[in-house]
Amino acid sequence: MTDVAALLGAGAVSLPIHRGERVFFTRRQPGQQFGVLYVRESDGTERVLVDPIALDPSGSTTLDAWQPSKEGDRLAYQVSEGGTEESVLYVMEVSSAENIDGPIDRCRYSPVAWMPGGDSFYYVRRLPPEMLPESEQGFHRRVRLHKVGAPTDQDVNVFGAGMTMTNYYGVEVSRDGRWLQVSASEGTEPRNDLWVADLTTSPPESPAFSQVQADVDAQTSLTFGRDGRVYVSTDRDAPRGRLAVTEPGAWSEREWIDLIPEDPEAVLESVAVLDGPELSEDLLLVTSTAHGVATMSLRRASDGSVIERIEAPGAGTVAGPIERPEGGPVVWFAYTDHTHIPTIYSFDARTKESAVYATPPGSVDVPEVHSQLVTYQSKDGTTVRMFIVSPTESPDRPRPTILYGYGGFGIPMQPGFSAAILAWVKAGGVWAVACLRGGGDEGEQWHRDGMLDKKQNVFDDFHAAAEYLSDRGWTTPANLGIYGGSNGGLLVGAAMTQRPELFNAVVCVAPLLDMIRYTTSELGPTWTVEYGDPEDPEQFGWLHSYSPYHRVVDGVDYPATMFAVFNNDTRTDPMHGRKMCAAAQAATAGERPILLRSEGNVGHGARKLDAAVEETADTLAFMARWTGMQG
Repeated sequence: MTDVAALLGAGAVSLPIHRGERVFFTRRQPGQQFGVLYVRESDGTERVLVDPIALDPSGSTTLDAWQPSKEGDRLAYQVSEGGTEESVLYVMEVSSAENIDGPIDRCRYSPVAWMPGGDSFYYVRRLPPEMLPESEQGFHRRVRLHKVGAPTDQDVNVFGAGMTMTNYYGVEVSRDGRWLQVSASEGTEPRNDLWVADLTTSPPESPAFSQVQADVDAQTSLTFGRDGRVYVSTDRDAPRGRLAVTEPGAWSEREWIDLIPEDPEAVLESVAVLDGPELSEDLLLVTSTAHGVATMSLRRASDGSVIERIEAPGAGTVAGPIERPEGGPVVWFAYTDHTHIPTIYSFDARTKESAVYATPPGSVDVPEVHSQLVTYQSKDGTTVRMFIVSPTESPDRPRPTILYGYGGFGIPMQPGFSAAILAWVKAGGVWAVACLRGGGDEGEQWHRDGMLDKKQNVFDDFHAAAEYLSDRGWTTPANLGIYGGSNGGLLVGAAMTQRPELFNAVVCVAPLLDMIRYTTSELGPTWTVEYGDPEDPEQFGWLHSYSPYHRVVDGVDYPATMFAVFNNDTRTDPMHGRKMCAAAQAATAGERPILLRSEGNVGHGARKLDAAVEETADTLAFMARWTGMQG
């Protein structure tokens, strides 16, 4: 595992964000603790805008989000300390890289929607804690309008009063400043309500909202096109997604016209418009995923018809494409797979060709590995897919194997560069990633089939993946470890209590494990829409049936297990891992260890490189010991 630091420390570069003549992007040099936010001026010179290590040499401050103004002369950015993810917001004058506003606290997960001119923006902020009981202080968000440089007590609340306390809000302002769009979702539910206001007929401080979608079990968003049309991205009556168009003011679903109908075999991911005088017609570059692997197509913007398929750089994952706000024939996308560090490409509609735009700085020695997508049958006969990354194309002998999964919140398991995977496979092991129900790999229905009262499907899919790996000769139960974090920690916690004979080792990171009390701390109340509410008698039954903490049984020989928790985790309370570890230690009848790895001054999300290397090395070393990895 000596390659973990080199692989994790490989350089990285982000997609470019264009604002006028300026380009904003992040870059991390090899070995650098964090990515640094830069601006590239029109003459090609680059300047640092935000360097987290310069802000805090201890490495405990992270850059959580950033958004340049529409003209690119100002930048709103958010930072948090100690892994808490409790972002505070600042505004910087880009020309001088000096802060001109902030800090504004209580801005966790806040979007920033700039008004033209850069003098004000909409954002989301929680109510002051002194107004709320302690149990509600992490909630009660409001959409507010802030004038740069003005005291925040002069901010105007424009949306959210009287609504559900666990709502999250999205807010966007169209490029021309005319249209304000606000989205509301209760917690992490896979649906939203949507409103639009015309800021030319009502003031920004008191927008007159029209409802686009209400009480509909679907997710919908609007993009106000440069061609005057409104593009509607939705999974309404289309769980794999569709793109429709309408006219401003024609908000009713009856007036939407499908431009890209649902594809029964692929999930619609993203659409970018290519336009300008150099093109004979406006075009769309469309990205989709077929069983987790990206596909791209070029289509006519007029009717959505396919002109040609665009070859992706490989069988992997595409992020983007993204446009210049003012349009043009070129867009940008990022590509990665199991062996390629994310690289930025441009696509030019004039030539219909892609080209490398930016490569990560430095280089890394990537081992030769084989990656394949296989199918297997779950307990109820459902076909599930799994990526297997291995030293050999087919099983040559049972090898130490790690099975990874997540299975929740509609998050797909797409191929991507991973230091842990490559280090493990280079050492001779096999790494498998199961695309379980509960994720978004096959669209929203795939997600729905693994949430609430159907959560057991996720665990059954995972157990079947373990059986497949052993049955096909990739590994044996004695050589198999399972690995998951966050909702994936719940997954492996359920697996170790339901089918402990299938695995010899478990690494359970930042987990949820007590599903009866998960709503009593941190962000738990926002997840009842995914898991169920233990206060409801029927839903209590769903949760109690699989809650890992409540399924620990005395006298069972549990696998070797490491629970890894982070003391400043404000998403999944570290109490879950601590109490489950104690329960499993007291209950196990075997000699395999049940350990707790506890880390301070970090949380659920981003951390400095050194901390990530230490965690990865510790967890892989534990897996190596208990799956029979030699050397």
